[in-house]
Amino acid sequence: MKDSIGFIGMGSMGLPMALNLIKAGFQVTVYNRTHNKAEPAIKAGAKSAKCPRDLLSDHAIIITVLSNDQAVEEVVFGKGGLGEGLQKGHIHLSMSTISPDTSKKLHQFHQDKGADYLVATISGRPEGAAAQKLWIFLAGVQRAKERVASILQTLGQKTFDIGEDPIAANIVKLCGNFLIISAIEAISEASMFAEKQGLDRTIIDKVFAHSLFACPIYQIYAPIIAEHKFEPAGFKLSLGLKDVNLLLDAAKKCEQPLPLANLVHHRLLSAIAKGRGEMDWSAIALGSSEET
Repeated sequence: MKDSIGFIGMGSMGLPMALNLIKAGFQVTVYNRTHNKAEPAIKAGAKSAKCPRDLLSDHAIIITVLSNDQAVEEVVFGKGGLGEGLQKGHIHLSMSTISPDTSKKLHQFHQDKGADYLVATISGRPEGAAAQKLWIFLAGVQRAKERVASILQTLGQKTFDIGEDPIAANIVKLCGNFLIISAIEAISEASMFAEKQGLDRTIIDKVFAHSLFACPIYQIYAPIIAEHKFEPAGFKLSLGLKDVNLLLDAAKKCEQPLPLANLVHHRLLSAIAKGRGEMDWSAIALGSSEET
């Protein structure tokens, strides 16, 4: 018999993930602060909870897919939050991109309650979540990993075991997003250089994304940048800035210089100042075109 799951966060990533679990036969109860965003999952067969704490009475495994540190802390520490009912036997599977410091605090809190805290950060866009093609970076105690294995197999194409320290998965996720936004900046600059030399800027997509750089990131973002299809956003630019801020904050604490991260941070901040926060984060490419 499949585990029953409490699922918190019906955003652009959480909703398709919850729908896939429902389709796979898991018993799912959902909570979302904005109730109407949970309606598609409820129509697909999920139950609805009034608050996060209520999920714990019927579900040993709770998944959170939330936008930032504040949202995760509210769900755990707020009134009616998970913290009011966590106990031995509960597993909190945190799939949000949050700071290592917040994750450490959550880990200690769960340990004090006797519950298991797993981090399973994800890489992929909403269409990848819908297609069960996420890459998953998992860290935490082995017994809890074994309990959630079938869940992660339903959600992603591959799970990478990062070890027993949950915070390691948060760090891997920040590294991954840094590499993605750096690739976006490189694609943007190369595209504009090609255009200035009289070539069509789609050359990066037509040639390099299918030869030297035949990988998902170039194949996803090169055509978006070439065609300036930055809306609707697969990953909002404002969230990209949040993640780069998390990276730079963590790097400062360990005294690690990240000059390229500072460059893309400038791009993101400039785009936010120009009102592009709701666009896809690849819209930093507009900064390159505006400089020509």
